[in-house]
Amino acid sequence: MRILAVGDVCGPCGVSCIERHLPAVREELAADAVIVNAENAAVYGIRPDEARRILSAGADMITLGNHTFKQKAIASFLDESEAILRPANLAPSLPGQGMAFLQTPVGELAVLNLIGRCDLPFGPESPFTAADRLLARARERTAFVAVDFHAEATSEKYAMAYYLDGRAGALWGTHTHVQTADERVFPGGTGFLCDLGMTGARDSIIGVRPDTSVAYFLGDMLSRFVTAEGPAMLCGALFTLDDATGRCVSVERVRYDED
Repeated sequence: MRILAVGDVCGPCGVSCIERHLPAVREELAADAVIVNAENAAVYGIRPDEARRILSAGADMITLGNHTFKQKAIASFLDESEAILRPANLAPSLPGQGMAFLQTPVGELAVLNLIGRCDLPFGPESPFTAADRLLARARERTAFVAVDFHAEATSEKYAMAYYLDGRAGALWGTHTHVQTADERVFPGGTGFLCDLGMTGARDSIIGVRPDTSVAYFLGDMLSRFVTAEGPAMLCGALFTLDDATGRCVSVERVRYDED
């Protein structure tokens, strides 16, 4: 099973990049499943229209993160669609779900969405205990498991990788918007990349126009972030899982730049 995970879609530039390039990227990589983190599609959060555009472009599942509920319009969509997840360890009273099962040509894939707590608000349940609960359900149905862990700290992401080694075939980090170069397969068969990177404006500061971000760091309290425009890049990773066991056999970084 070949799983293409695409990193945080940021703003109009990122959504347009997905529409222009994801169909060809999916075909080129022969991906059986495509999972896209899009919690910044509307810069802060995502709206139903952006979710539909990303799904229409070839994503099978959308995952979210700490900005999930910044756009109130997404609340009802989270309950209506099985193709979009919010972090499972947020309050259970909130709309949406944190795990879903995706039908692929190879078999059924369980997709989990979790959010970290280190350097993020500690309101959510521990992602580690949430993972235990969800994995127990997932492994009753399928050997194929993929996890999007939306977290700030590299230490928390690595801790999750060691904790889930052998229980999930693919685990990747999102949130920091910068693709890391630490792809590996852990001894128990879990493929890992600390952060997928960003899909959005290449010449930016994590998706924001550089002058507005620099002004902020110089102490300009009146400065407001402005989403950068193209050329765009698409970042992610391709995880290949053994069809018989669900264990990862390879992880490859993916990056496409527009020039």
